Amino acid sequence: MLRLMHVHAHPDDESSKGAASTARYVAEGVDVHVATCTGGERGSILNPKMDRPDVLENITEIRRQEMERARDILGVRQDWLGFVDSGWPEGDPKPPLPEDCFALVPLEEAAAPLVRLIREFKPHVMTTYDERGGYPHPDHVKCHEISVHAFEAAGDPERYPELGEPWQVLKLYYHHSFNRPRMQAIHDAMIDHGLESPWGERLKEWTVEPEWDARITTRVPCADYFGVRDQALLAHATQIDPDGFWFAIPRELQEKVWPTEDYELVRSHVASSTPEDDLFAGVREHVGASS
Repeated sequence: MLRLMHVHAHPDDESSKGAASTARYVAEGVDVHVATCTGGERGSILNPKMDRPDVLENITEIRRQEMERARDILGVRQDWLGFVDSGWPEGDPKPPLPEDCFALVPLEEAAAPLVRLIREFKPHVMTTYDERGGYPHPDHVKCHEISVHAFEAAGDPERYPELGEPWQVLKLYYHHSFNRPRMQAIHDAMIDHGLESPWGERLKEWTVEPEWDARITTRVPCADYFGVRDQALLAHATQIDPDGFWFAIPRELQEKVWPTEDYELVRSHVASSTPEDDLFAGVREHVGASS
């Protein structure tokens, strides 16, 4: 069985980044495991309907319950790495991060639970965030750092020898689904259909970086699973407003305009060429030959 691991910072990230391709691979029989670095304890309540004192008081347990529902919808395994959300620092200057938070844990220590999980689950492919974290939340940047570190360390018998037998993940990808060409294409299609686009103002502020979007190597067709993605998103009721921008774009339009989720291949221990349309390109042949 092929095995895929996604490493995410908070509960809900697995549903907002790569969820449709996850659902596709699960449907094809791939064993998919989500590693969630923190519990989202310091996250804001982003759905106005859930912004209540009783929810805020129990946010840790509620977000765990939301994760359980999303996990079941996507059909994945999931483990918590056990770190505490760093929160989103606001102000000028920004305040220091809380002392107990994930972002401040030394790298060797922070990567250890992920190394253990990799050696237990033995994924063939891993995904995580780029060096910017996708966006510069301290937990997303830290998630990137421990993922790259663990990808290298898990296969090295001299590193973390107490955490199980070495396992070399074959490919490492960064998520790139929130790229400008995708947003521009969807925005243009919305305008062409006489609809109000949720991306208009953001595109005006978006710095054009062609070299950044050129880093995309892999586009996974997964439009048939956008509905599963949406259901997983809605499971995170504290974070996703069903009347907000996530659902302002008709699914049929998304399926037609941009039917893929996009990734950047950054490490590979198997022969493969880009562009790709499959995270397991080269891996299927390698696993088949070695079995």
